[in-house]
Amino acid sequence: MEEIMRTRGLVIVNTGNGKGKTTAALGLALRAWGQQMRILIIQFIKGNSQYGELEALRALPGDRIKIVQMGEGFTQKNTGVSKEEHIKAAQTALHKAIEAEKDDLWDMLILDEINYAVKFGLLTEEEVLSLLDNKPDMLHLVLTGREATTAVLAKADLVTEMKEIKHPYKAGIKAQKGIEF
Repeated sequence: MEEIMRTRGLVIVNTGNGKGKTTAALGLALRAWGQQMRILIIQFIKGNSQYGELEALRALPGDRIKIVQMGEGFTQKNTGVSKEEHIKAAQTALHKAIEAEKDDLWDMLILDEINYAVKFGLLTEEEVLSLLDNKPDMLHLVLTGREATTAVLAKADLVTEMKEIKHPYKAGIKAQKGIEF
């Protein structure tokens, strides 16, 4: 009996303690852009920072790809930003993601570091699961960040775990332009 293959939007999760979760998601965005798809990237933790990917995406012609930084930066460092401010920023990003699902303007929605937002108590697992449950059938939804919850992993179609084997930071080498940012 021949199996019928169908096309639908996937839920993709990049998680794990290794480097490359956001980079892999951005690679998907670039591939989708090359296929004439429309991509929205919402960054839940990063905000007001200059990363190489921001400049690269801005250089692409047209308006089929958009990245918005909505976070307040690192949540576990003393940056002068209160937990309440981090929660408010994550909630605002969540509402933007909910609206993006409803808009039907995008073929791919990347929620960068949303798993961190749950881990650090800025969002609830239930809020993320609701996003997954309400995903339009043809929308590709990509979630990144360490420690994705078991329930999120169970709902995903594709899960990739980045595993750190060796990292230059542990050898005293600072973050490198073009590699980490």
